[in-house]
Amino acid sequence: MIGLISATAAGAAARDRLAAAWPDRTRVYAGRPVPDAVRAAFAECEQLVCFLATGAVVRLVAPLLGDKADDPGVVCVDEGGRFAVSLVGGHGGGANELARAVGEVLGARPVVTTATDAVRLPGLDTLGLPVEGNVAAVSRALLDREAVALRAEVSWPLPPLPVAEEGAYTIRVTDRLHAPGEREVVLRPPTLVVGVGASRGAPVEEVLGLIEEALRTAGLSAASVAALATVDAKAGEPGIVAAARRLGVPVVTYSAGELARVEVPNPSEAPLAAVGTPSVAEAAALVGGGELLVPKRKSAGRPAMATCAVVRRPGRGRLALVGLGPGARDLLTPRAKAELRRASVLVGLDQYVDQIRDLLRPGTRVLESGLGAEEERARTAVAEARRGQAVALIGSGDAGVYAMASPALAEASDDIDVVGVPGVTAALAAGAILGAPLGHDHVSVSLSDLHTPWEVIERRVRAAAEADLVVTFYNPRSRGRDWQLPTALAILAEHRDPATPVGVVRNASRTDESSRLTTLAALDPATVDMMTVVTVGNTATREIAGRMVTPRGYRWQEESR
Repeated sequence: MIGLISATAAGAAARDRLAAAWPDRTRVYAGRPVPDAVRAAFAECEQLVCFLATGAVVRLVAPLLGDKADDPGVVCVDEGGRFAVSLVGGHGGGANELARAVGEVLGARPVVTTATDAVRLPGLDTLGLPVEGNVAAVSRALLDREAVALRAEVSWPLPPLPVAEEGAYTIRVTDRLHAPGEREVVLRPPTLVVGVGASRGAPVEEVLGLIEEALRTAGLSAASVAALATVDAKAGEPGIVAAARRLGVPVVTYSAGELARVEVPNPSEAPLAAVGTPSVAEAAALVGGGELLVPKRKSAGRPAMATCAVVRRPGRGRLALVGLGPGARDLLTPRAKAELRRASVLVGLDQYVDQIRDLLRPGTRVLESGLGAEEERARTAVAEARRGQAVALIGSGDAGVYAMASPALAEASDDIDVVGVPGVTAALAAGAILGAPLGHDHVSVSLSDLHTPWEVIERRVRAAAEADLVVTFYNPRSRGRDWQLPTALAILAEHRDPATPVGVVRNASRTDESSRLTTLAALDPATVDMMTVVTVGNTATREIAGRMVTPRGYRWQEESR
């Protein structure tokens, strides 16, 4: 919960705007003296936004501060609503990200002074992984551009880090027991799954003691345990549930049938008779694949009431399919920016990479290529993700519309995580410039026959013409393809009036943007190129006050179904 505190009418107005934007995330502290409101919010909320001067907030929160790992993040917004200042808990309290989010809502400029964030380096304590060691010293070495070596004993999709092969400082990524040195940070990725079986009423001390002993004997860290896995018949077994709670991990369960299909080295008749599978601990740990590090072992009780096994599952690579929008920086979504900052590997067309190169973090590996290499880029991005990297594959507009998502997903299998990041398409950007040409049913058609036979394209254009759909043409004309657009317009002309409005937009949202309204009869295809989007209206589309408008065509009444 985010506590909101204000002292003046202007602050209350901005406070109420934020509360309206985030109704389920915020709590307004009003009707009491500001010092009392700050104290109450500090005790009750994970974060605070104070619409007060920074000096006043410093004096109010200073006596309340305890440990940066537990203190709430505090953001200050000035009286004029110009700045959102991350004051306390930039990383641990999430104040840096909160300042950015507040800025998005209020139109304020986020002010972040945390050193790593200021130079676009990921904070080692913000990666979502348990961290041990001298974070301050290694972070300072990264900031000072000293040599910092990355020792990845297990693969994990980390954000970009400017690391070297050798260095006086070390970032170690491991699930093994390791005491970090004075110049070392250890990151603990959640690679371990502990399979657990237990008799009814098995005490939590016996279950947890078995797990901890198994990990310790194998030289593995409990901080890298991702889950306890068991048969669904044991989903509510108190000893297992309590052990998971103490470890801070979930319990995942599988049916006896699922577990019975898993090949294990140590099957047994006892679980087969009790729950219908010859293995619980080993099979539950191995369901998702991986390396069996600790075969089934029993607890020391007499009789033994628990069993466990430990499997290391390989870190899954991450592929983000990022749409950059039509070109204008303010039409690049915050989610897309976040994915660009998160990716350690960026794959894209060279001219698109140039658009966003300044947003990349130091250490990002950029794999760029020219026009016509779409399938190669898709294969490269998927291959990098399979190596355990965090990859961003970029495309203009929306990555799923005539862009890179389709060839990438054709290459990808279920061994990587895929995230789609929507973007503003050329059709939408052009539509906003023209007016509202897409107000009713519409279709987009690419006129490029480099990969699609013209017969297929022509059939689709004819179907759209007969269905009276608004049509947006992508890739309408190039030096080597100058007849497709006139042919497509002639097909539409068989079903539409010559005065049907047509919108032509070139380089939508960019500095050299141009647009014009014409008609189906008057459009000169020679004025169109590959940077142009052509939108042809349907029989209801009209030009109104210089804008292209397609009526919605709905009656404004409630439907009863």
